[in-house]
Amino acid sequence: MANLFARFLKDESGATAIEYGLLAALIALGIIAGATTIGTEISSTFTTIGGSLTGANGG
Repeated sequence: MANLFARFLKDESGATAIEYGLLAALIALGIIAGATTIGTEISSTFTTIGGSLTGANGG
């Protein structure tokens, strides 16, 4: 039984999978945050352009 417990403590095959999972989650979080920021800025830019076009059209 002690030998089984010792082998379990030395086994690190699951640790690599967990590390890759955490890394993928961190990258996804960065992409989501970046896309949200860029989307907000693009929306603001299009709103400004739309307002300028409406004002130039005499609206």
